[in-house]
Amino acid sequence: MDKMISVVGHAAIDLLFDVENIAIHDESHPIIDYHEYFGGGAANIAVGIAILGGRTQLISAVGGDFEVSGYEAELKNYGVDLSLLYRLENEKSTRAFVFTDREHHQSTYFDWGASRNLKELEPPKVDFVHLATSDSTFNAKIAKIADFVSFDPGQDLITYSREDLESILDNTNILFTNKHEIERVCKMTEKSFSDILGMIETVIVTYDAEGSRIYNNGNEIPIPVVTVTAVDPTGAGDAYRAGFLLAYTRGYPLEVCGKIGSTVASFAVQSIGCQTDLPTWDIMEKRYQDNFGTLESSN
Repeated sequence: MDKMISVVGHAAIDLLFDVENIAIHDESHPIIDYHEYFGGGAANIAVGIAILGGRTQLISAVGGDFEVSGYEAELKNYGVDLSLLYRLENEKSTRAFVFTDREHHQSTYFDWGASRNLKELEPPKVDFVHLATSDSTFNAKIAKIADFVSFDPGQDLITYSREDLESILDNTNILFTNKHEIERVCKMTEKSFSDILGMIETVIVTYDAEGSRIYNNGNEIPIPVVTVTAVDPTGAGDAYRAGFLLAYTRGYPLEVCGKIGSTVASFAVQSIGCQTDLPTWDIMEKRYQDNFGTLESSN
């Protein structure tokens, strides 16, 4: 049976607006169209793992509107375990408001909603945990008591204190960042990249169209992107993490984990919405084989 992968962070409702122009002070512009999707980094990863056939549970704070929004039913339908949700009935659920103009410039507003209370809550003891974008204090607390920690500070890195960041890194087994975030991690901790590699067993850094690199015990493993016609890059990183983590817990070598992550990410960019086109394991395996050859059985 697959290991349970606990994922900490946001379950957000994403409201995506297409606008003529992004308004500045004292301006008003028409909305061309808008769409509502289910998102949030942690929920995206949990859904990705569940669709691939893995076992996963979401650890998140949600508001009293979570059930009526339809999001709860959607996650249950995918098979995500919601038994560790913090339900705060007097709060609103997390939402992201993204405005995109005709030149693809964006302006984003993020309402943490119920998630802003995470710093005051006590985390559960779990075995294998992935820390997605979330409250840094909560992440630091759960990292200290989990048996295995995967950490992805993401865009919330700017909200971390040095103390919380260093505390999490001291307990991290796998670190995910992009090329900009790893520079910020080094700057915030006053450590070199070599120092970080010496602290953490496995570090994965993504480089956009150049793919990703896995650093492990002095080895550097390049992972190419799987090329498809991209419609929306949002959610690609979450899909990569879902594929990588499930493959990792199933005992695949790191290079194969990275290639599976890259393959799952290629599905996420094919349509708008982070959870709208994620593959099952069989569908992923077909594209993997088309790009990398036979996917051997795990150990």
